[in-house]
Amino acid sequence: MPDPAPSTSAAPLTERVTLPRYPRSAGYDARWTVENQMGPHALWLLEWLAPALGLDTLPPGARVLDLGCGRAMTSVFLAREYGVQVTAADLWIRPEENAARIAEAGVADLVLPVHAEAHDLPFGEGTFDAVVSVDAYQYFGTDDLYLPSLTRLLKPGGRIGVVVPALREEPAGAEPPEHLAPWWEPDFWCFHSPAWWRRHWTRSGAVEVETADWLTDGWREWLLWSEVVEAESGDEWHVRAAGRSARMLRADRGRSLGFARVVGRRR
Repeated sequence: MPDPAPSTSAAPLTERVTLPRYPRSAGYDARWTVENQMGPHALWLLEWLAPALGLDTLPPGARVLDLGCGRAMTSVFLAREYGVQVTAADLWIRPEENAARIAEAGVADLVLPVHAEAHDLPFGEGTFDAVVSVDAYQYFGTDDLYLPSLTRLLKPGGRIGVVVPALREEPAGAEPPEHLAPWWEPDFWCFHSPAWWRRHWTRSGAVEVETADWLTDGWREWLLWSEVVEAESGDEWHVRAAGRSARMLRADRGRSLGFARVVGRRR
């Protein structure tokens, strides 16, 4: 498995996924990101989240929970870029598998992989300075009771920040947008607008919402990445899933689909 440092052996791929607004992500090997992806480009999304979450203001050694970390790419990024202590929690990827990837990235001293389900997190109150979740929170965080149970893990004043696939606006009825009907799956009902997330978090009473916004042209980056994964991944399931996403995004052209960023501070 390749080191996440950039390689010159795959220049065309590297050039294709090097975007000016994500300079930190450009420092990671493109092949490594393709092989470890589990959906949209997690490093791009985390780099977008970082300034709103104030990651640069965390002191070295601050404790961060990476919730739903997948194959731990985001955990490696947090450790390498910000020098924080990361707990890499995921339900589907075995900790020993992530441990090997983390060690190869040279951050075994900063990242601890754990097996955890989002509703049964084995951590004490006030454990973390920040909680991060990229392309995962939508699967469990729409529950009205979830955010208060999660924010108890934050120190007072600590922040939680998530990036999730989103809709520009909430559908008016019980049917998806008409142009997306051929691709719509029941899971997509967990996609919500930034305004929905702001209201959802505000009325929980658990956090003061500092940011709830939309990634400009996020659909274009999602489409680009889907096309790259479809062409470059060696995993048949990921190739099929990426191809389906690409066709859906071409049909949508930014009318409905994109990404929301939400940041809140524990009261």
